[in-house]
Order: sequence, then C-alpha cells, then structure tokens
Amino acid sequence: MTPVSASLALLLPASGPPVDPDRGEAQRWAVEELSKPQYASAKPSWISEMWNQFIDWLRSLNGDSIGGANIGVPLIGALAVVLIVVVVIVVRPRLNARKKMSAKIFDGEPTVDADTFRGRASAAASKGDWQTAVVEQFRAVVRSAEDRAVLDIQAGRTADEAAAQLGRAFGAASTRLEEAARIFDGVKYGKATATASDHAAVLALDNGLLAMRPDFAGQSASGLAVPR
Repeated sequence: MTPVSASLALLLPASGPPVDPDRGEAQRWAVEELSKPQYASAKPSWISEMWNQFIDWLRSLNGDSIGGANIGVPLIGALAVVLIVVVVIVVRPRLNARKKMSAKIFDGEPTVDADTFRGRASAAASKGDWQTAVVEQFRAVVRSAEDRAVLDIQAGRTADEAAAQLGRAFGAASTRLEEAARIFDGVKYGKATATASDHAAVLALDNGLLAMRPDFAGQSASGLAVPR
C-alpha cells in the first residue's frame, strides 16, 4: 500500500471503497466529496472562489494533463488526501456546530403553562436580565401554541422546528417566528448577548400570535394540531 493509500485508509470508513486508488479514482473521490452541497454551504466565504476553481480544475484533468502517470498518480492522490483532511478538520466542525445550535426549547417542565413563562419573562425583564427574558418569552410563544392546540405537544422540539411549524399556521408571522427562533438559539445555546430590543421583538410576536387565528388550510398534520 502506498503512503497516499495509507493516509486515505485513516480517513475513510472501513466499509468504504478500496483505498489503493489510481489517478482517476482519487480524482473522483475528491470531486464527489467536495461537491456535496453541505460542504459548499458551510465553507468559509473567503475561500469560496478558490474552492470552486479547484473543483473545476479537478474535473478538467485528463490522462495527459500532468505530464505522465508516474507524476500524476501520487500528485492527485496527495491532493485528495489534503482536501479530505481540510474537510474533516475545517468544514465538519462547522456543520456539527450548526446541527447543535438549535437544541430543545424546554428543560422538562411539561406542566408549566404559557402564562407562567410570561410571568418569568416579565420578572427577568424588570431586572434587566434580557437573556432569561428572551428564553422564557419564546417558551411562552411555543407553550401558548400547544395550549391553544395549534401545535401538538412534542418532546424535544427545537426552536427552528417550532418556528417552521408555527409559520405554516401563522403565515403572516413566519419571518418574525424565524427571527425569534434565531434569537432564542443564539442566547440559550450560543454566545449571543440578549438586549431589550430582542425581548421586545419576542414579546410583540407572542402578543401578535394571540390575536391571530391559525390557518390550517392545506397544511399537513406534521407538528400541527390540525383538526381532523
């Protein structure tokens, strides 16, 4: 096994394809891996142009473009290793961070009603504790929807899921719901600092949804308490 093959063996799963590639196989692996849309969306913006140009260059290679098989095979294989290492070290942690960012809304407390969450949010806001105020106010939005039978009660629901589901029932508020979910996730599970304006936006959303009538027309029952 060549050094390139040995390096690839450390990066690829045991059940994957053989790790003794020729030039064409190594090129194909690199192009397929780097062309996945999730990597394209997660890569740092300052290298996006270089990234796209390099993928185009790999696709343009042919058997005579690098000056002979003895040079081409190790070179392409080495490039495949380098690029896959970059993906593993740089891109995958960014994808994992995105997946972890939107975590569950409630820390247990299945019997706490929306008014209790609103009271907690109001008390926190009166002390200038905007972090707690934002979190509790968003929880009030979601629990209120459950209390009103707009949303089904769902353990482990995330802020993004709640915003998407409520956006289907309250179409006019879908953008504000997405923004409120972003604020909640940033404050609760990220490193964002909440402000009075953040709390005011979630509070206005809560009050606005109370005054709106949900529209279930044409909606699937996934997550929504759609009348049957």
